[in-house]
Amino acid sequence: MSKKKKKQQKETTIENYYDLKVNEVDDLVALLKDSSKASDKEVTTDIAEITGETPSGKGNKNKHFDPYKRDWLSKLPTWLKAIFIKWWFAGCVCYFIMWGLGYYITNNTDLMLVTGLVLGIIVDILVNPSLRYLETMDGEYNSYIMFPFPFKKYWTFFANAIYYIAVMLLVSMVYTGFNLLLQLINPSYFIGVEPLLFATVCVVIDMAFIGIKDLIVYLVRKNKAKKVEENNDV
Repeated sequence: MSKKKKKQQKETTIENYYDLKVNEVDDLVALLKDSSKASDKEVTTDIAEITGETPSGKGNKNKHFDPYKRDWLSKLPTWLKAIFIKWWFAGCVCYFIMWGLGYYITNNTDLMLVTGLVLGIIVDILVNPSLRYLETMDGEYNSYIMFPFPFKKYWTFFANAIYYIAVMLLVSMVYTGFNLLLQLINPSYFIGVEPLLFATVCVVIDMAFIGIKDLIVYLVRKNKAKKVEENNDV
């Protein structure tokens, strides 16, 4: 068989494959029309009628079912939820690791290394999945995650551990700087490590690095888009 005949046969096969089944479409439309005529009754939203149970609560507030109702958590801004989750977990790590192991690990550098390692693990297995769970659209919380990659990327486990060890070293330096400044005012002044301030310093340093990362990603994407636009113009 010649190449020309093969090409004609292939094109004919494709045309038959994508041929619109007009009769089947007409049957489907007629079926839908018949079903709509049969169900003239308006769909109810009354909870008692749907479930057969009396709704709890006073008045008619919870009487009707609303599938599009937004809960109070979804009304909070994204940045507030992300910062609070990161802050809360950092405070927990300070409470359970730094305070819990401080009696056994007397060297501050070693304690910071252990704390950074644990925080990196917690971020990878708890914090980032929590942020993903709260997403209402894809990539909504990427601006608050240092390594916004899918869960199957196991290398982020080690990357987060190393990254948060570096964050802990900077947190230690910030505490040292605070105490040096206070001792210039009064030698008896001293700031100890406690969960609230620790979490605040940790989140500020973390978001500073993430902000730099986001800026670099934005500039790279902008540069790529500019090159694509220039190539299209050419």
